[in-house]
Amino acid sequence: MEVAILNLSGKETGRKASLNQSIFGIEPNDHAIYLDVKQFLANQRQGTHKSKERNEVAGTTKKLKRQKGTGGARAGSMKSPLFVGGGRVFGPRPRDYSFSLNKKLKRLARLSALTYKAKSNNITVLEDFNFDAPKTKFMLDLVKNLQVSDKKTLFVLPASNKNVYLSSRNLERNKVVTASDLNTYDILNATNLIVTESSLPIIESILLK
Repeated sequence: MEVAILNLSGKETGRKASLNQSIFGIEPNDHAIYLDVKQFLANQRQGTHKSKERNEVAGTTKKLKRQKGTGGARAGSMKSPLFVGGGRVFGPRPRDYSFSLNKKLKRLARLSALTYKAKSNNITVLEDFNFDAPKTKFMLDLVKNLQVSDKKTLFVLPASNKNVYLSSRNLERNKVVTASDLNTYDILNATNLIVTESSLPIIESILLK
């Protein structure tokens, strides 16, 4: 599968990039995608939630009323979950939500996500670029030229680029990642995938090894 390489003006350069069928043309595995996205979201959770149970609530330990003869239910403490201000029953406690997945499964999930993007023609190959200074206007002009200013866009660079990253930081719909940090969630979360020309060999070397 060949895709035209665009320049910063959004016009074709006359050159084409070949998308490897082993990466962008496999049989997608939806369950692998589900597991990888689930792991990504679970690993983002802090797990610091906490509520007080009856042994942690501040309050008197005095028995509220006599055991029998009141016509009501027995009550031994204001800390009971039955009373306002009492402890919570089986409340949340700090925990670790992260879990591990097989490397081959995670690789299959990324291949499946890239295949879906290629099938829907939402992958654009852009010639390598750099900004002279970190200015949001540079990135705004770029997404406007590529006609993706109103869409969620993921830019994939071959290596970390401070000027490009800082130029996109204030744009809500745009995200910049390196080819080595590409993950299933970011691929699927973006409407358009803008891959620089030098990023394709890096993606191939990571996913085909």
